[in-house]
Amino acid sequence: QVQLVESGGGLVQAGGSLRLSCTASGRTYSSYAMGWFRQAPGKEREFVAAMSWFGQNTRYADSVKGRFTISRDYDKVYLQMDSLKPEDTAVYYCAVDLADYGYGTAMSYTYWGQGTQVTVSK
Repeated sequence: QVQLVESGGGLVQAGGSLRLSCTASGRTYSSYAMGWFRQAPGKEREFVAAMSWFGQNTRYADSVKGRFTISRDYDKVYLQMDSLKPEDTAVYYCAVDLADYGYGTAMSYTYWGQGTQVTVSK
């Protein structure tokens, strides 16, 4: 089992920034991709960004390209969120893809964190 703990969420005004962090612990694997998803009230969980172990594969959702930046430090993954918009309001989840592909589909990910709330006010 891999445990994931997210932090860094909060309330911010539109145009502001937040930095989310996620740390993996527990069972160790040689390599795995880590990604971020989000879920707004009444909506399905959607892909935000992902990065493979060595960073050779990095993907972003079109809605966050140019505003969000994902980075990694082995078992840690970060999401720098700039120019935040009210539509970015959601619970953000960190996830692990043991195949190390970093695809944008939730079914590719085996382990999930509990989520951290991000609220962007107008």
